Amino acid sequence: MGSKILVIEDNNDVRDNLTELLELSGYEVESAENGKIGVQKAREFNPDLILCDIMMPELDGYGVLRILSTTPDTAHIPFIFLTAKSEKDDFRKGMGLGADDYITKPYDDVQLLDTITIRLQKSAKIRSSFDKSSVGFQRFLDEAKAQKEFEKLSENRETRHYHKKDLIYEAGQHPKWLYFVESGSVKVYQINDFGKEFTVNVYKQGDFFGYLPLLKEEPYFDNAACLDESFLRLIPIEDFMLLVLNNREFAAKFIKMLANLSEDTEKLLLELAYSSVRKRVANALIKFSEVKESNVMSLLRDDIASMAGTAKETTIRTLSDFKSEGLITIDDKKIEIINIEKLRNMPQ
Repeated sequence: MGSKILVIEDNNDVRDNLTELLELSGYEVESAENGKIGVQKAREFNPDLILCDIMMPELDGYGVLRILSTTPDTAHIPFIFLTAKSEKDDFRKGMGLGADDYITKPYDDVQLLDTITIRLQKSAKIRSSFDKSSVGFQRFLDEAKAQKEFEKLSENRETRHYHKKDLIYEAGQHPKWLYFVESGSVKVYQINDFGKEFTVNVYKQGDFFGYLPLLKEEPYFDNAACLDESFLRLIPIEDFMLLVLNNREFAAKFIKMLANLSEDTEKLLLELAYSSVRKRVANALIKFSEVKESNVMSLLRDDIASMAGTAKETTIRTLSDFKSEGLITIDDKKIEIINIEKLRNMPQ
């Protein structure tokens, strides 16, 4: 079977004809007779492209696009409107909401199929170009360029070298960049009124960070520093906003990142509220091992304590217990995880 296409159309004849045409062209097709059912099927069917009528009962095409564009699992799907109207206002409204294209009914079969092919190829090319490496990141940005001005802004990007413990930004500063970790790792942390540091997240090669203040147009509410020697790509704020506003695939990635960030933060708060110190320290070790992609890590006890949300002295005692239990080994500043499964299954 070829790519999967969802057809959302309330006219039975048009829907049946479209389904038949697309199936004969080698696509796997699912259909829906109104907008509400279309939204549900988009979530269940996970199509590669959506064809959607505008004027429909229950929920019109604009409503469908608005819902799917703000849902992480469906925001990346190319969306083409089918409409019997050709007024400029309808086109402007649809494109303003983020539609990828328009086909006016009655449509030409060849034109419709060509439009679908182009949109599927573009979507696949952009998704495959981003492989979480420096080269992949560059390809991703290059593929996403939609206008000449974009190329000029892209020329301003730079790679900056940071040493271990170097501060990247601090709370209260106004953001100028979106950061991409080319190599190394970065911790993002907050400091409470008593001066205690608490690590909110750790980013590794291939991760973006610092995007929430850019989107909210607010100063940083946290701090960022390097856990080890790192090279960071700095993307100007204008470059970032053009991508978000003009490229649905790129915007969809950040919707997913924001959703994941919210979920991670919620889990972290629950862990701090209900998990034991042993569980929190175990989870911190696992997190760092995932970031560094190794069971052997050169870590400061302060960093582990900050991630676990506990005092340094308590962290040291817990690590000593883990060592005596054969879960880890400690050699100067290096910690090696010996039994990661027991750490994962540490009782709450």
